[in-house]
Amino acid sequence: MNIMELQSVWQNAYGIVPQQLEKIKDIKRVVTAFNTNIDAVLKISGKRLAELADKVGLQTNDLLRSEAGIDSAQDVIRGIIKCFTQGIAEEWLCERQAVYEWMRDNLGYDRLQMGGQGGIVANALALSGVQEVCAHTASHPRLQAKQFLDLDNLKALDENGEMRKATNVDRASDLPLIHWIIEFDKDDTFVFGGKTYQCPKANRFIATYDIANLNLQINSSFVQYVNKNGYDYMILSGYHNLTSARDGVQKVKSTVSLIKQWKKQFPQGIIHLELASTQDKEVRKAIIEEIAPLSDSIGLNDREALDVLEIIDAEKYASVYAQKVTAPQMFEVLNILRQHIKAPRIQLHIFGLYITLQNNDFRLNAEQNKRGMMLASTIAATKAGIGKLENYADLLWASQFKVAEHSLLELEALAKYLHDENMVLSGILQRERDTVIAVPTILIEKPLTLVGMGDTISSISLLGAR
Repeated sequence: MNIMELQSVWQNAYGIVPQQLEKIKDIKRVVTAFNTNIDAVLKISGKRLAELADKVGLQTNDLLRSEAGIDSAQDVIRGIIKCFTQGIAEEWLCERQAVYEWMRDNLGYDRLQMGGQGGIVANALALSGVQEVCAHTASHPRLQAKQFLDLDNLKALDENGEMRKATNVDRASDLPLIHWIIEFDKDDTFVFGGKTYQCPKANRFIATYDIANLNLQINSSFVQYVNKNGYDYMILSGYHNLTSARDGVQKVKSTVSLIKQWKKQFPQGIIHLELASTQDKEVRKAIIEEIAPLSDSIGLNDREALDVLEIIDAEKYASVYAQKVTAPQMFEVLNILRQHIKAPRIQLHIFGLYITLQNNDFRLNAEQNKRGMMLASTIAATKAGIGKLENYADLLWASQFKVAEHSLLELEALAKYLHDENMVLSGILQRERDTVIAVPTILIEKPLTLVGMGDTISSISLLGAR
């Protein structure tokens, strides 16, 4: 079967997507915890990046430094350059107010929008039709409230601990929590030290200054609300902001008893852990050892998967990291992670392909997962194509596009690696102990945004699996 024929097969499969979106309206309550903030989005060109590098006095040797963290203005520019030249996404943490003020005065922003996995997912799921979405916010002043969609089913806690429409909440004494999302375009060039670098893939660098979320501050009223009302799904995130220098490992462990309590009290609820770019290795290890085993589902991208692999199999990490990311290669990584973590369901998203590996007895079967993943592919492509998700009528905008040829080639490579030709057509391979679900995706050639893409993919895939 040639690519055009295969493309037709998958276009027919994607025909179920509108029906899957309607089914999300049957979900009664989702809670998102713990990180919500404000993103200051900035599109940066290679030319301006060179100007900033010169302005802060960056030297060629600075680019050889491997540590991922922000302690100076030079570190901000070094991080952007790393992601720009490699076409990767990373988030680096800043704890110095003086550096935050430098970013505010020298970077600026093109627009403000919802930030943090918890906030981004809350907006997307409420817009998709979940009956009630409750978002945890460590800070909720008026500026934060403006980043929530104006929806009656989207709620947060006010200053009195009452759950109200999120856009109407104004905890005036809270400080705004602002992160810089610095995006760059594929094929743009950056000249530094007499050498020209070309960006291989559109992506972004995140510079975070956020004391509340860096300390994983949890609103006690939120805990009380969940204890009283329960949830159908809980989307966990925000641990990646922690650092071992700020007692991050203990902060990770401090939530274990809370999660265990929720699992015991609401056994029918599904807890999904969304991993993110966690720079601190000790915190990363604690997340994998303490939180991941309590999760029913885990979502991550290729970069995050390699970061986890680094702490459980450093030798394998070194060999894989040196190669180009491919579906077979990342499936091997996924297998290793699942054997170590033993989560019932793990979903990996790479460029062009979503792969879910789950227990055969997982409560959402393979066909349901496949349908949810196709819905996520469509909504994620919509977000990339129009730049935001604000209107229900626009959610399936990307349905007009065909599954990408690159995506189908990745699926073919994975099917060949797994020795199952039929998987190219079905996207499903049931094995003795687990099931593999792989879905080729719709790709937008020139995305307007990539912020929150992974969070949207993971959460819609899970909730759309019905």
